[in-house]
Formats: sequence, C-alpha cells, structure tokens
Amino acid sequence: MTNIPLPVLSGESTLRRYLREIQKFPILSEEEEYMLAKRYQEHQDISAVHRLVTSHLRLVAKIAGLYRGYGLPASELVAEGNIGLMQAVRRFDPDKGFRLSTYAMWWIRASIQEYVLRSWSLVKIGTSATQKKLFFGLRKLKNSIRKAENNEYGGSLSNEEITAIAKEMGASEQDVIDMDTRMSAHDQHLNAVMNDSDDELQDFLADPQENQEVLIIEHQQKKLHSNLLSLALEKLNPREQSIIRQRHLSEEPATLDDLSKEYNISRERVRQIESKAMEKLQKDMRESEAA
Repeated sequence: MTNIPLPVLSGESTLRRYLREIQKFPILSEEEEYMLAKRYQEHQDISAVHRLVTSHLRLVAKIAGLYRGYGLPASELVAEGNIGLMQAVRRFDPDKGFRLSTYAMWWIRASIQEYVLRSWSLVKIGTSATQKKLFFGLRKLKNSIRKAENNEYGGSLSNEEITAIAKEMGASEQDVIDMDTRMSAHDQHLNAVMNDSDDELQDFLADPQENQEVLIIEHQQKKLHSNLLSLALEKLNPREQSIIRQRHLSEEPATLDDLSKEYNISRERVRQIESKAMEKLQKDMRESEAA
C-alpha cells in the first residue's frame, strides 16, 4: 500500500507544480468509487487503490492547507496527509453507505495532526485532550471572536477573550494564556521561504472563504456522528438516556440538583450515573467508528 507511486512535493517539485499535477487526476463518480473499493476489498487490486488514492489527493492538499499556520514544510504536511489517505482507503468499506471522502477526512486530519504535534514537541505543548483541543482550535476560535467583534487587532488576548475561549474550549484561563503564548512565539512571516523550494508560506494559504468541499464532508461527518450517537443512546437504560439528554443534548442543560429532585436521588448519584453513561456512550461510538 505504501509503495503506490504518487506525485512528489519536494524542493525540486514546487507547491504550484504539485497542485497542477494532482489536478490531472479525475474525480470519481459514486459508482466508480464503489466498484474500485470492492475490487480492492475482494481482490486486493492495487490498481484500484491507485485510482482511489489519486482521485483524493486534492482533498489532502486542501486539508493540509488548513494547518499552514504552524510553520511546517508544505511537503511534510501533504506527505503525512497522503499517509492518512492510504490508511483510509485500506480500511474503507463501500457497503457502509457513505463516500470515501467522508471517511478519509478523519484519517487525513489525524495523520497531519500527529505530525504537527510531534514537530511542536509534546513536552512543550502537553498531552492532555484539553491541551490538544486548544492547540488545534485556539487560532480559529480567536479569529472568530475578533471577527464577530470587528476587532482586527492582533496582539495578545484580552481578559474577555481569554474567558470566552476558556468557556468554549472547556479549559482553564491559564491554559488558554499559556497556549496562546507558545503558539504566538512560533508565528512566521508570510514571506518566509518554506523548506528547500522557492515557495513562500503565503503560496500555501487556503482561500479565505470556507472551502465548500471540506464543509460538505464535515456536514456528512456530523450526520454520521449523530447517527452513531443515536444508536449508542438506544443501548442505555431509560434513566441513563434521560440524564444524558437533559445534561448534554438540551439547549438549556439541567443541573444535578434538578435531576436529583426528578429522580429522588442525591446529586452525587446523578453525577455517577451520568459519568458511567458517558463512558458507555464513548466506548460504543469508538467501537462503531472503528468498525
């Protein structure tokens, strides 16, 4: 699988040239994609894999562009994304009813994110789920808040911004401050030359508008996630379902005190039921996604 010949992005093959080259590969129809995936699934046909992979190289490049702000070589981001794409193709089951792009997007992002984290050093960043969430979501959320407030000022976060981001990301205000400081120290000028090629960082900037293809796939992924959540909820008992729905799926979440009165049990007992139910949900959804 890893020996499939693909266009190479390196010092000798600039980013612009690479993007032109991958545009030559045709996008597959749903029927073509299904038949090729079945050929690999049933006969291990490598030529089918090659067509599936090359038809999605543009998706990899678009997703890699979303990680342009970490100051890492474009060639490495694309290469890691391509590894994720090949893993997705190997595991893809066309009979599940969704397109390869929807399934592959998770693998591509995961592969690139692992590379980014390794390159930034987990010793400095931290390994907790909250810190990783902050690392990959801080810039976007900060820009979103400032755009909503018509605030184009760069610089450090204000106290109000720190509080809003901490609440949104489920992190402490100190974690937000620390991560923003670390990431600001790594920001690069847009005219910095990337790797050994003559490309500049600005050449790898994605369109300032949200990419429609990525948005469509994200919508499909959310729909798939919602379906998995519904199936997992059905495996909980009625009380567990009710507590999870009222605590996590309601526009106005119920408090522990509200639920303790409703079920005539202590607040701590409600918390214990909620915690165990969440563990069941997460375990079931992980297993479903893996399958």
